[in-house]
Amino acid sequence: MRWSQGVWSEERLKEAVNKTSNYYALPYGPSGTASEDDPRAVELYFLRLEKAGLGQLKRPDLLIFRRTDQAAVDGIIAALGGIEELPFTSEDEPLMQALLAKATLAIECENSLWVARKMPLYGKPLKPMKRLGGKLGLKKNPVVPTVIVKEQDLFPLRQWQAQHKIKIHVWHVFYDMAFGIALDYAEELIAQGLIEPREQVFQATGGQTTTKTTYNIYYHYAYELGEAREQPSLAAAYVIDKNGHILPYVKFEGGSMTLSDQALETLDRISKMKNEAAS
Repeated sequence: MRWSQGVWSEERLKEAVNKTSNYYALPYGPSGTASEDDPRAVELYFLRLEKAGLGQLKRPDLLIFRRTDQAAVDGIIAALGGIEELPFTSEDEPLMQALLAKATLAIECENSLWVARKMPLYGKPLKPMKRLGGKLGLKKNPVVPTVIVKEQDLFPLRQWQAQHKIKIHVWHVFYDMAFGIALDYAEELIAQGLIEPREQVFQATGGQTTTKTTYNIYYHYAYELGEAREQPSLAAAYVIDKNGHILPYVKFEGGSMTLSDQALETLDRISKMKNEAAS
């Protein structure tokens, strides 16, 4: 069971991209602008999404753009009414189409309240597994850094990627480091039976718990995205639900990370491919 730290991880990733000279990132999906500390505010936020007819849509959490396109992108966002209006605006709108046409990469963000390097199987190689027919893997439910992809997100993310012709990567943040993987490659690993489904319980700040099927992709298959330069602190926090029930939880505060050379090379390669496709 874990408390959602989605906004924190998105902010750290956005800041890490924005420190680079060639790229910058903007929040795009609903979670980037929704409150996590006020259950009533969350309820009203998603009611507004429903009224806009966009409540059931799945969008990636971040969009990454080339730094050279920043002025044009900022102009489009200003015309749309600001970053906070993106989740409530249909992607069929011409300005949204113009915004998406500028995007180099889309990011689905995940996070875990773990120190990756201290997890028991970190640094251990994959081994042939009998249950996998001799394919490489680890024992069931290993305590190891993984990139999580929720089963319920696979189809809508695949559909979004195909519709907009923007590649999606999943970036997973831990306390001390982060990993990334292309959605296409994640689906290949799942299709090959190298990554098995598991049931995982998620708990939101408002206290709601849900059990979801996830694919926990071993970090061995991912690229190292970056590492913490300033460690976040762990702060005690709470919310009070509509019934007056106090719900305590722990959240990350502060901290910063820097993208790895491998991550920057990945961005450069995708940007080059996009340019070549457009020419």
